[in-house]
Amino acid sequence: MPDQQPLSPSQRQQRQHLRRQLRQQRRQLTAGQRRRAARRAAPALINALQHRPANHIALYLANDGELDLIPALSHLRLRRSSTYLPWLDPLRRGHLRFRLWQPHHPMQPNQYGIAEPARARRARALWALDVILLPAVAFDRAGYRMGMGGGYYDRTLADLKRRPRQPMLLAVGYDFQCVERGVLPLAPWDQPVDGIVTAGSE
Repeated sequence: MPDQQPLSPSQRQQRQHLRRQLRQQRRQLTAGQRRRAARRAAPALINALQHRPANHIALYLANDGELDLIPALSHLRLRRSSTYLPWLDPLRRGHLRFRLWQPHHPMQPNQYGIAEPARARRARALWALDVILLPAVAFDRAGYRMGMGGGYYDRTLADLKRRPRQPMLLAVGYDFQCVERGVLPLAPWDQPVDGIVTAGSE
């Protein structure tokens, strides 16, 4: 990833406008449109994985209209995968850790109202995951992603640079969240991903 200069005021405004616009568009999808996109996410995900191992997968629970990945877990290739959810690291403020999760595990809301595993389930080191599926508000095919603005994933993923083993990083969203290269102003803290997984809602 090339060195990025600090964002100018106009670039910050452009990011905020794009984030607001795409979040609103995402929220306006009907329940039927979300279900259709969730069904289409499985083949898109398998195609993006190609031949990479997927025994340990970190994902997210859909929030704020995000693309739901849970139906994709029923795909034959992923049925035996161990899945992990992010939770706010109490020891490193602004960072995430990933806890083992299954649908029957009890959940509780974090400070943002997002569900996390309620009990101290076993956590897996970031570098020991095979795949990390990242929610995104916007992304492009060059591998740049913009999240919700809290910076949790970017700070967490920055730690991977010092590790010889790297999980595959895939940004996930609806087709309309993929923007042309150059539309998304890049911030110095943005961490690149290895690929994208998109699904249409129509």
